[in-house]
Amino acid sequence: MSQGTAGSVYTVIDFTNISHTTCTLYGYPGVALAGGTPVTQIGLAAKQSGTAARTLVTLAPGESGNALLRIVDAGNVPSSSCAQVTADYLQIYPPNQTTPIYLAYTSQTCSKPVQILTVGVVQSGSGSAS
Repeated sequence: MSQGTAGSVYTVIDFTNISHTTCTLYGYPGVALAGGTPVTQIGLAAKQSGTAARTLVTLAPGESGNALLRIVDAGNVPSSSCAQVTADYLQIYPPNQTTPIYLAYTSQTCSKPVQILTVGVVQSGSGSAS
């Protein structure tokens, strides 16, 4: 689910436990925009929002946790500071994991080091509209 506001889009990243055992998530996911072949990160990774305290999120099989991602409109950044390109994926690292998940997501972003993304801490429950 995505929602817009002046100069930004907010989208929820859901993490669902697809195993047969309980698992936990703690902290912030690593998130970046990515593209190309092979797929590589474009620009800076998401900054942690720091608006909520980290809590241990315990997920039984089938349960979900979520994190809110803010994406600033790259068109609002001066072209000399941005070097706009198109990203084709969100590169997502669940908290405390080292293997990314690639989610198809097309967005304009900056190839130069401009802070386009901000991510919130993982919280219990699904953030998607049902």
